[in-house]
Order: sequence, then structure tokens, then C-alpha cells
Amino acid sequence: MSSYDPIARLYDPWSASVVEDISFYVDEALAAGGTVVELGVGTGRIAIPTAMAGVAVIGVDSSEGMLAVCRERGDEAGVGALLDLRVGDLRRPPVDERVPLVTCPFRAFLHLVSDEDRLAALGAVHALLEPGGRLVFDVFAPSREDIEETHGRWIEREPGIDERADWDLDAQTLTLSVRGAQGASSMTLWWLEPARWNALLLEAGFTVDACYGWFDRRPYAGGEDTVWIASRR
Repeated sequence: MSSYDPIARLYDPWSASVVEDISFYVDEALAAGGTVVELGVGTGRIAIPTAMAGVAVIGVDSSEGMLAVCRERGDEAGVGALLDLRVGDLRRPPVDERVPLVTCPFRAFLHLVSDEDRLAALGAVHALLEPGGRLVFDVFAPSREDIEETHGRWIEREPGIDERADWDLDAQTLTLSVRGAQGASSMTLWWLEPARWNALLLEAGFTVDACYGWFDRRPYAGGEDTVWIASRR
């Protein structure tokens, strides 16, 4: 059972304010000119707008509950035929097709525990991509200020939905908890510094085309967020 299953119906209202990345990923999908594989597709926060733009999406997620919501939302939006949703693991996505673009939005790669897992996931993406195809994803490494402001405190993220962050600087982990009327759950995220992500991409056979500091494509110049574009060598 995925840690997201208990909050499948809570997820959309929990993430309602997260919209800054949608147009970025839709633009990347349109530029790719073919089917997109989205890893960690969840309830379709990115995939459904992508499908509404006319791009077919193969969406992979470990949570059957989240995929059920995505399927419902896709049908409601009239784009169910463009969404091919599959239960699977980031390290072993159940995809045989070769595509021009693989995305992993909203920090989903932070669910990977070790460099071994990260290289397995990156290697799987490399195998899915057409020659010259691209991987686009975003991750973060927290600032000291963010940790101090949020550590061990329940904070109302959205009306009626509380979120708590428990940080471990030595292990570089964030245990994120959420609770609301529609469910509750906790999950652990493992972060890396940008230099390590760059090294892992190179080791997995990618060329790093860009590392942005935000979805407006500003060059990364320090800060918490990084947005990566890498091409299959």
C-alpha cells in the first residue's frame, strides 16, 4: 500500500495552491512532439492539463488510489482517452514504449532512498527515451530558514488541511505528514544537493542541458529549488 493511498481524496485540495509548474511542464510536453511518460503522475495535476493541450500521457504511479482519482478527473475533463495510467515503481516503470520526453514533476524523485535507487530510476528513464530524448524533473534541498520555520510544527496548508515537516539534517530526510477530513498519512523524502544530482545524471548517461532555479527558467544561482532538463546521450 502506498503512503498516498490514504490521502488520495485529500491530495487535490492539499496541493490546490501549487500551480506554478503546470504551464512549464505543459510547454515541455508540447515541444516534445509525442507521447510523454510522467513518473509520479498522482491525481493528474500535471497530466490532465497536458492531455487537455492534446498530448498523450503514459502516467505511472505506485498509488492505485491516486490513479483512480486521476482517471476520474481525466474522464470529467474529457481527456480520458489520452491518459494511459499504470501502477508501477519509479525504478522500474512498466513502460515498453520509447518516447521523446519523460517527466517527473513535483519532486517525486525525492521518494528514492539511495543513490542505487536514483541510478536505477535514471537508468530506466534513459532506456525509455528515444535518442536525444529528454528527462525533465524538479527537486529541492531545503534552506536553513525553511527548516527552522517549519520543523516539528503543524501548519494549516489549506483550509482544514494541516501539514507537518520533521527534518533530519544528518540523514537529509524530510518526514512530511498531512491530515484532513478526507484522510491522513506520512511519507519520507530524501534530498540531495544540486551537485550530486548533476553527477548522477552524468553517470546515468545524460547530458545536462539546463538547471533552472524556478519554472520561469531563470538560471540556478543558489536556493532551494532546481529544475533539470537532461538529454539522453
